Amino acid sequence: MLLSTIRTGLRISATWPPQTTRSVQCKARRSQSRSETAKHLVSSQERDHDTLVETDRVKPGHAVISTFDLFSIGVGPSSSHTVGPMRAGKIFIADLKELGLLNRVQMIKITLYGSLAATGKHHTPQAILLGLEGSDPENIDCGTIPSRYQAILTNKSLHVGGKRRIHFDIDRDMLWRWDQVLKTHPNGMRFSCFDEHGDLLATNEYFSVGGGFVVNEKTKVDENMFYKGVDKSVVHGARLHQTHNVEEGDATPARPRHGDPGHPPYPFESGNSLLALTKKHNLTIAQIVHDNERYFGQSEQGIHDKLMRIWAVMDDCIRAGVTTTDQTLPGRLRLQRRAPMLYRRLMRGFYPGMGMPAVRLIGLGKTLTPVNAIDAPEGMEAPTKEEEEGLLITKRTRPPHVTGSFDHAVLPMPPRKTMIAAVDFLSCYAIAVNEVNASGGRIVTSPTNGAAGVIPAVLKYIIEFVSDDPEKSVKTFLLTAAAVGMLFKRGSTISAAEGGCQAEVGVACSMASAGFAACMGASPETVLQAAEIGIEHNLGLTCDPIDGLVQVPCIVRNSLGAVKAITAAQLSMASHGVYRVTLDEAIEAMRLTAVDMSVKYKETSLSGLATTVKIPLTVPAC
Repeated sequence: MLLSTIRTGLRISATWPPQTTRSVQCKARRSQSRSETAKHLVSSQERDHDTLVETDRVKPGHAVISTFDLFSIGVGPSSSHTVGPMRAGKIFIADLKELGLLNRVQMIKITLYGSLAATGKHHTPQAILLGLEGSDPENIDCGTIPSRYQAILTNKSLHVGGKRRIHFDIDRDMLWRWDQVLKTHPNGMRFSCFDEHGDLLATNEYFSVGGGFVVNEKTKVDENMFYKGVDKSVVHGARLHQTHNVEEGDATPARPRHGDPGHPPYPFESGNSLLALTKKHNLTIAQIVHDNERYFGQSEQGIHDKLMRIWAVMDDCIRAGVTTTDQTLPGRLRLQRRAPMLYRRLMRGFYPGMGMPAVRLIGLGKTLTPVNAIDAPEGMEAPTKEEEEGLLITKRTRPPHVTGSFDHAVLPMPPRKTMIAAVDFLSCYAIAVNEVNASGGRIVTSPTNGAAGVIPAVLKYIIEFVSDDPEKSVKTFLLTAAAVGMLFKRGSTISAAEGGCQAEVGVACSMASAGFAACMGASPETVLQAAEIGIEHNLGLTCDPIDGLVQVPCIVRNSLGAVKAITAAQLSMASHGVYRVTLDEAIEAMRLTAVDMSVKYKETSLSGLATTVKIPLTVPAC
């Protein structure tokens, strides 16, 4: 059979096995050389922002991608190990259909490499297999995932493409090569299919590069943006000929249509160039991103609707996390959920003035519901007057438990309750999202699943405690955060397998800091400085999940990332124009830190908490 190549680089051959790729150390991203050769905006060494110059010629190397590629709806618990592999499986099947080979497939072999093999055992197999059955992360019914996966294992049958069933034995047909890393990315996977005679029909390698993005050797030039839509026939043409990652010697994508400049109206490749665009055109960062989105075929109403849809999923995720009746998360850790307990304490008046059922106004003879009160969870009734009085009496009569000796020179401190209710709500929101993610629920990759709690928590905080125009705040926040995420994706990485947790929670913190500052009306320069503070103080953050689960330390780390994001924004706004480190320098520092970081701390569970916390051998894996 002749060797041929299709849009995804699918290899069709009659030889097996395919050439084994030599294990190599994952190379640093090519961002540094791109930033040196593809600049179209420059500044002086003294950072005199008034001297920023925009060149006329648009060169390859811009960072602009679609906001809706960066924020995409998927399922937990991992964008790299769940969303990406599920997309890869569906893409493989779509390619087989396009080539007319699907009806000849009798056997599929899957090989997982590097980080996918090391920590993906809990969720990557089910993601790939359901993708091969034709499911998509955005539309799959999350509640059916465990039962469908169990049926595949029990029956040893795979319903490929939803069209025909083949025999599939996971112990025989899925190989784990955690000791081998393919050169393109640590999260590598290879799919191969055979006919009834055992002859190889087609094989392909895919790489889950973070945030749900999927690439392979033939499509890495564009980082395969259209893979968010799986089928390029349903994606606007402007997303198919992007050249923002082209280097000399790379294959070039299809040429743009006649009259198309081949780039968005406001291409930027660094924070410095983005700032220059805002000054030249008198636009905010959110407005720059919005107008670029129009280039990708979106109408103004379409952009509005999609942003509102993203926020609706985020908000639903928070609500699901705080109202669930499940007490523990899946997995051998048997980790107890915190969000429902924290939310109940907040809503029951654990803090004076917060969550009280009613407020008696002076001069009125009746009790009124407070304006803009946050609704209590379903099933939680307001206490009666007698119950409230009983609670107060109980509080007065029950002596507090004090730890320590009273017969000592240093007397013990009595227990107190803090009064920072808004911050506690912020933490509760972030934890709620990541507990939903850890349980495999519906999630928005923002920019990844492991860091999916930071941005929704900060945005919810703005809407509940700050904003007087929620829709405007949602659009400003998400579009601004997306711009910062694009800079990180181009200049460094958003994959923990490449950069540790600084690439996930660190980047999410930076994005949320920028979004918060923008919603507070800060200047673009201050917004980017907020983003810089957010990442600078997350540099070196490692990814060492216990038992390979996106639970510890991931869930609470999102809470701290959300609090840190608001603090970073507040600092930048309080010291406008007073800074020494730029966002571009911080992104480059993150890239260098990622290169120097040991592979043990890059989503492999080979060191850190993953090895110091012991899990009883009697506890079965999930």
